[in-house]
Amino acid sequence: MSNPDELLVAISAAVESERSNQMSLTVVVGGAVITGRLAPEAVWRERVAEVLKDSDRLRPFSDVFARGPRGSGPGRGEPPTHLHFHLARILQGSLGIPETGGMYRVAIKDVSAWTVGDLSYFDQ
Repeated sequence: MSNPDELLVAISAAVESERSNQMSLTVVVGGAVITGRLAPEAVWRERVAEVLKDSDRLRPFSDVFARGPRGSGPGRGEPPTHLHFHLARILQGSLGIPETGGMYRVAIKDVSAWTVGDLSYFDQ
């Protein structure tokens, strides 16, 4: 188990406290490169719940996200433990998967490298 990067925790805490979704970040997790914008956990959960509600098969799971977090964590006196990406893509060669961006939750302790900004690949 690794120690989470204090600077990355501070960035996540700032996103949580400002309720902003404009911070772009690129991380490496388990060899995968994920790039996108961070969102506060509550906003991320709300958006995932909305998407699940629109699916006949996945609607029952929307309540899991809509309930919100329990116990410790952001807004409850504890530092954030996860990054919540929206409009995010996993970069694979010259592709970003999915093309339109997805919703990803990444444990800060699992991030092996990161940079500020949203990486884009262009095939020219």
